[in-house]
Amino acid sequence: MKIAHLSDLHLGKRVNEFSMLEDQRFILKQCLEIMDRERPDAVILAGDIYDKSVPPAEAVTLFDDFLCGLAERRLEVLVISGNHDSPERIAFASRLLGSEGIHLSPVYGGSIEPVTLMDSHGPVRFWMLPFIKPMHVRRFFPDETIESYTDALRVAVSAMPLSPEERNVLVTHQFVTGAERSESEEVSVGGSDNVDSSVFGAFDYVALGHIHGPQNIDSERIRYCGTPLKYSFSEAEHEKSLTIAELEAKGSLTVRTVPLIPLHDLREIRGTYMELMARENYAGTNTADYLHITLTDEEDIPEVMNRLRTVYPNLMKVDYDNRRTRHQAEIDAAEDVERKSPMELFGELYEKQNGAPLSEEQRAYAIALMESIREGRT
Repeated sequence: MKIAHLSDLHLGKRVNEFSMLEDQRFILKQCLEIMDRERPDAVILAGDIYDKSVPPAEAVTLFDDFLCGLAERRLEVLVISGNHDSPERIAFASRLLGSEGIHLSPVYGGSIEPVTLMDSHGPVRFWMLPFIKPMHVRRFFPDETIESYTDALRVAVSAMPLSPEERNVLVTHQFVTGAERSESEEVSVGGSDNVDSSVFGAFDYVALGHIHGPQNIDSERIRYCGTPLKYSFSEAEHEKSLTIAELEAKGSLTVRTVPLIPLHDLREIRGTYMELMARENYAGTNTADYLHITLTDEEDIPEVMNRLRTVYPNLMKVDYDNRRTRHQAEIDAAEDVERKSPMELFGELYEKQNGAPLSEEQRAYAIALMESIREGRT
């Protein structure tokens, strides 16, 4: 069985106040062209379909167009909600669309019925588990001890009537321990949303969403396909792709990628103002790409953004790297604070006040307390 694995479309997203809708429309059309060449049996969309739980109308229309394009190709499509999505909105009309091969994950209710597809080797069971938190699972399993995200996933998976003799594919949207994050992803309290990969031991392939960089966890059996587009400059070096997973007989899996070429790349360049504005230095490059420019001039250039945009119309961000900026410790410290999780900031504050770091017991208590506040339990 050939599976096309996508996730984290983030339809409707804006990056540095630039709308990504045109770029998203372009890349989804490219995905449909890849489907025509690859002819997969199933297409997985592993969460974060939209960038907001209440997406703009244009984003909903774009997703509708994409689903229609997949349905026209008679493909089986499996869609789950991610942490950016409203699970109720993603689940809308799921019972009607299922008969047309468009399978939308319902709101998590404690039990999951698989979507079963057949190939020459027999059935493949697809288990669609949307983004969940411990509180989502705890309400359906009051007798279980569910304190962490790993506990929640373990209990949710244990409730699935898996047959070990059959091929099982899990579609889910979580942060698995060891995954390399990007700045555009949400950071939780002290890494409390980590899920240990051991909970996925019963599955032949785990199609993950949530992390923006394409990567395997432990082996190619547990796979983040990544976003189809770059959504922050921390992703500038990523090579975006669509993942193709092929299941043969039980125990046989091959995974490969098909490159995705964006309408506008997202890049970082640096140099002096005069160097970057010299035609010989930008000729032959795509000056319409989304850019973060770092200027190395010692003096600020008046109206620099407007001037640079005469050559680079989609310039998103300008910084300086010179003697002055390298010695502005306050600015560096402020930027560092923005990158740190609440738990890291609390740990630093505690150590400054007490002259010693948090103990493991104190750290675990603080994480649990912060998580309970986020979930509204206190």
